[in-house]
Amino acid sequence: MYEGVNASEGIGIGKVVVAVEPDLSFTPTTVEDTAAERARYGRALEAFIKKTEKQADHLCRTIGEQEAEIMQGHIAMANDPGLLDEINRLIDSGVMAEQALTEATTMFENMFLSMDDEMFRLRATDVADIRTGILAQLLGKEIVDLSTLPAGSVVAVHDLTPSMTATIDKDNVVGIVTETGGRTSHSAIIARALEIPAVLSVVNCCAAMRRGTTAIVDGTCGVVILDPDEKTLAEYTKKAEEFAAEKAELERFRGQPTKTADGIEKIIGANIGNPDDAVAAMEHDAEAIGLFRTEFLFMDAKQLPSEDEQFEAYKKAAVTAKGASVIIRTLDVGGDKEIAYLHMKKEDNPFMGYRAVRYCLGNPDQYKVQLRALLRASAFGKIMIMIPLVTAVEEVRAVKALVEECKAELRDKNIEFNEDIKVGVMMETPSASLIADRLACEADFFSIGTNDLIGYTMCADRGNDRVGYLYSVYYPSVLRSIKNIIECGVRAGIMVGMCGEAAADPLLEPLLISFGLEEFSMSAPSVLRARKTISLWTKKEADELAERALACSTIEEVKAILTEAAR
Repeated sequence: MYEGVNASEGIGIGKVVVAVEPDLSFTPTTVEDTAAERARYGRALEAFIKKTEKQADHLCRTIGEQEAEIMQGHIAMANDPGLLDEINRLIDSGVMAEQALTEATTMFENMFLSMDDEMFRLRATDVADIRTGILAQLLGKEIVDLSTLPAGSVVAVHDLTPSMTATIDKDNVVGIVTETGGRTSHSAIIARALEIPAVLSVVNCCAAMRRGTTAIVDGTCGVVILDPDEKTLAEYTKKAEEFAAEKAELERFRGQPTKTADGIEKIIGANIGNPDDAVAAMEHDAEAIGLFRTEFLFMDAKQLPSEDEQFEAYKKAAVTAKGASVIIRTLDVGGDKEIAYLHMKKEDNPFMGYRAVRYCLGNPDQYKVQLRALLRASAFGKIMIMIPLVTAVEEVRAVKALVEECKAELRDKNIEFNEDIKVGVMMETPSASLIADRLACEADFFSIGTNDLIGYTMCADRGNDRVGYLYSVYYPSVLRSIKNIIECGVRAGIMVGMCGEAAADPLLEPLLISFGLEEFSMSAPSVLRARKTISLWTKKEADELAERALACSTIEEVKAILTEAAR
């Protein structure tokens, strides 16, 4: 048995096919005719773009617009002026095109790899994928094509790039196993859209998995089993059938309102990182956008996005949501999210430093560009502004004052916006929890960011294996903090939501029902399952469970009670 990252749920049983990647090595040489070398690179780039456009078109027709946007993003990155300038500069210095491409893209790749946030680190795979595609054109090689695999194939590959995933025939591939990658990689996103079970980051899987070997891919638990015996095969065949039945059961909840068993209405939203993700959110039946992380707009740019560029992005999300609320978090930069052109100083402890709302208030003119863009977009949908990393009432008041300044500026120009736009707080620090009653008097809504709230409350970095055991929502201190935030918001009459990963946890959801949480926001594929879980509990039952859980002293006691009560 081999373990890895559960990237796309489900169980696939089939025969192994090991994808052999081409040898793209080359011997660096000095070029004399730099103009000809530039032209050679230009032809390779053009061929790569044409091929990628075909892949994007294929994805758009077979899966959806969001997945096609991933490949369109590859085209945009390959055409990035900064990247092209660096490649041309290297070629002009006598470096051959292959080496120029490798050096320039490696610089971008290392930038992403140096970041602590997994989502940003995995973007390095996209850079490597682009390099591979263009190198293949320069060297006259064919990259891996998975479109002609036989039915019942389990694909084993070192690194499943988005361009490889785009060639998969989902009727023939029943499982994917890789040696690298994670849940937030673009390949994982496409695998989930294709509904193919996938387990990533399985060490040395290509060496262990022989062509033609029977393999079980458990994408739900992150397990791969080779050459299973009859008993194991029968067990997983039954699990696969049960998974298919559960999936069909979840479809009953599509298009239905989210309600508890005794009729209390809730809202299930989706978390997105760019406006195109809103399409997938609506396709998965989300009732709102509970978190739009705007830092991606800034990460993808070489300079500060203009007001118009930001306006178009926010407007697109609002229009796509078709009247549903869209909570947009203002720039959450710093910590593990570095943006080179902002020239932020290195700090010994960046997570406790000059980041998020602190940075934004320290750069009010820059912040007002984003706030004006948000206000303008509010004329096209139900946009709500959320302030990240709040620790004091003064921060909320300062942001609200800037919002009023921006409103006045737009009125002077006769530009439409929603005068009653809501400004809320992302509750993700112990300080915010302790003064939740005061913040509730200033904010129009709360949204609990459990990822940081857990880390700051438990003083634990979830990326640090030595203290990873402390990073859990089930610790009594974290549960009490969440309860206090929700109850303070409810007493003040404001909406309280949760946009951290915990919102999709079926063990935690009954407690959140008891506490009075109104909006549960999560990754789009989790929407229907959460709706089902919520429908299984009455408020009285949830209250009884919460009383028992909150009486516990240890995480083990809490987990035992919640696991026993799971439905």
